[in-house]
Amino acid sequence: MTEPVIASRLRGIPPTIFTEMSALAAATGAVNLGQGFPDVDGPREVVQRAEAALRGGANQYAPGPGVPALRTAIARHQERHYGLTLDPMTEVVVTTGATEAIAAAMLALVDPGDEVIVLEPFYDSYPATIQMAGGVRRPVTLRAPAFRLDVDALRAAVSDRTRLILLNSPHNPTGTALTPSELDAVASIAIEHDLLVVTDEVYEHLTYDVPHVPLATIPGMFERTLTISSIGKSYSLTGWKVGWATGPARLVEAVLAAKQWLTFTSGAPLQPAAAYALDEHGDWPRELAADLRVRRDLLCQGLRSLGLDVVVPEGTYFATTDISALGWADGDAFCRALPHRAGVVAIPTQGFYDSDAGRMLVRWAFCKRPELIEEALGRLAGADLHA
Repeated sequence: MTEPVIASRLRGIPPTIFTEMSALAAATGAVNLGQGFPDVDGPREVVQRAEAALRGGANQYAPGPGVPALRTAIARHQERHYGLTLDPMTEVVVTTGATEAIAAAMLALVDPGDEVIVLEPFYDSYPATIQMAGGVRRPVTLRAPAFRLDVDALRAAVSDRTRLILLNSPHNPTGTALTPSELDAVASIAIEHDLLVVTDEVYEHLTYDVPHVPLATIPGMFERTLTISSIGKSYSLTGWKVGWATGPARLVEAVLAAKQWLTFTSGAPLQPAAAYALDEHGDWPRELAADLRVRRDLLCQGLRSLGLDVVVPEGTYFATTDISALGWADGDAFCRALPHRAGVVAIPTQGFYDSDAGRMLVRWAFCKRPELIEEALGRLAGADLHA
């Protein structure tokens, strides 16, 4: 066969940079400050609940929308933290991580030719799933070093073909947490143009300088907003892939309509444990955020001492540096050389842009043990980082 095997909806979508760089870390023995996964598990009692569920027979299909206990716990979480009252049976759906929720939302809500506004830089699953749905992405750039939302640019991105805005706050990779005034501007534009909004809020509890404000709490926005989150980041259980989408029943039903043909249902023994985490360990994410703040400062101060321009994040567990002064052609070249030069892996952020704005930016993860961060900084200090 001479014709391409892969379907056109997938052509041009590169392999995820996270898998590629983590493989490079393993091959070189480098300290992995690239992919955003913690090196310490979440609460032991939560893991024990999953172990008990496995031994107790919770090993067959869970209900497609999620086990009732977890859906109810998610609804309680939204009300406890944000004052959002949800019907757990119609306004909550459990997904296989936030990644599936995003894919299901795009497949369910976007028709071929519909335009989707997305903040640039964007997490790499966003353009991939928009393309798979046949949509057209319209990026609005958060420009360094402030990485604030340009409301005029957002307004200018709206056309008569715009279907929805895909929002991420706290924002990966920049660490920006959208302010109430920025969210008000998004709400005003969405209401004026009758747009849907999908919000990825997986870092909702990992903020350091400002509180997280869900867009769905802004007046007039609940009925047009699908809110996505997960247990992975807030409880350091990224491998569980337990996520959810909440919002008005019509949007949740749309996500479920797509999800049922993706995974059908998500891990049965993990869902009761996730419910237990949300209900009984509600303070754990706050403690995690306090610990991450210390690690954030350790990494940022260390990178700054190396002469790098560092943007200290307001949320997430990533920090961004500008490597322009080091003489490399771009961040990708720097990051591919770094494991061999210094024994450290980071992520080039230029792949998360359509524009050239992120060409010299590099993302570093600080969700690692302090001693591992210190080891990485020591390796960097002992290496020649210049091209």
